[in-house]
Amino acid sequence: MSLNHRVGQHIKHLRLKAGIKSQAKLAELCGWKSQSRVGNYEAGSRTVSPADAEVLAKVLEVDPAEIIFGLPNGKSPNRKYQDEAAFSISGFEFWDSDTPLNEDEVEIPFYMEVELSAGQGIAEMPHFNGPKLRFAKSTLRKSHVDQTHAACVRVSGNSMEPVLPSGSTVGVDTSQTNVIDGKMYAINHDGMLRIKTLYKLPSGGLRLRSFNLDEWPDERYEGDDIKHITVIGKVFWYSVLL
Repeated sequence: MSLNHRVGQHIKHLRLKAGIKSQAKLAELCGWKSQSRVGNYEAGSRTVSPADAEVLAKVLEVDPAEIIFGLPNGKSPNRKYQDEAAFSISGFEFWDSDTPLNEDEVEIPFYMEVELSAGQGIAEMPHFNGPKLRFAKSTLRKSHVDQTHAACVRVSGNSMEPVLPSGSTVGVDTSQTNVIDGKMYAINHDGMLRIKTLYKLPSGGLRLRSFNLDEWPDERYEGDDIKHITVIGKVFWYSVLL
């Protein structure tokens, strides 16, 4: 079953669960003139656009992820489902692996779980068969990012809130490892992936700053301690869902 058909089943299930008996009524509640849009979505003959996913989620009183994955917010789809799906940077637009790229699109690896403890960080994983994010080539050009050096990872924890809540996604340019004061970087800190704002110290060390300073004060690493930190790359993009 294609991804569009599964999403269609989720929409139908959530519609009936909400007590909305007809596609026409759901279309009306969404402010759409025709029932055919809902019909096409439920039949799996049309990909749900990011804007429509948000409208449906609001009317059905669920998180958009529940429309796409059929799971309540906070739960994750199984790995097979993750590998079949890809996320657009504009929101909840999904496609199957067989969907061709547009002329101005490229796919960037999206690491759902990054294992750094064995030295296998995103900078050391050139062959990737998991889920991907689609970016416009123009977006990467504006950030001066080469597609071959770009990767996306999930942010974990609350240290970068409110800018990057836990679960946010960041794009990392692995070719940019020279620290520019005040910029965000992905680092490997003793095998742990961390996203921090970095500042160079005169001694050759680094100061790590979190946005959530109340709970995460600045950290200074100098001398032998700096050997435990490897800069993976500079953050060039992030996406936040509230």
